Amino acid sequence: MAAAEAWARQEKVRKFEEFVDQRLKPDLANAIAQRDKVFEQQKTFLDLKRNIENLERNGVTSMRSMVNLGSEVYMQAEVPDTRHIFVDIGLGFHVEFTWQEALQFISVREARLTRQIDEYTHLIASIKAQIKLVCEGIREVLQLPAEKELSPRNTW
Repeated sequence: MAAAEAWARQEKVRKFEEFVDQRLKPDLANAIAQRDKVFEQQKTFLDLKRNIENLERNGVTSMRSMVNLGSEVYMQAEVPDTRHIFVDIGLGFHVEFTWQEALQFISVREARLTRQIDEYTHLIASIKAQIKLVCEGIREVLQLPAEKELSPRNTW
């Protein structure tokens, strides 16, 4: 009887561990990767905003630049009128904006990206909580004592 009970307990533990390893951990890694992509997009728009503001502040209406053609091949380019710029709005589409229109678009996009980051952060916290809950379930099945909470340490 005890052997059957031990086997059933081990089977439950195996299923819990399998759920964590095959479902929760990949979901967590995916959510973190997606949030990182959104952080990258946010950084790109922040850089664009900063560049537009610098162009406005310095009154730059034309400029010369090096343009990456791909495979790290560069070409010198002349931009005769910088007052209109093309912004990648997603899905391979670019829209011509004035500086002010671009700044308005960036503000809207930044707000959306911030919401997405918050959503991913909540999802990540939820998945971590689920992992902790399953680990507590494993601990109960194995009848192990609960881990003590670590008290905060003073770092000064």
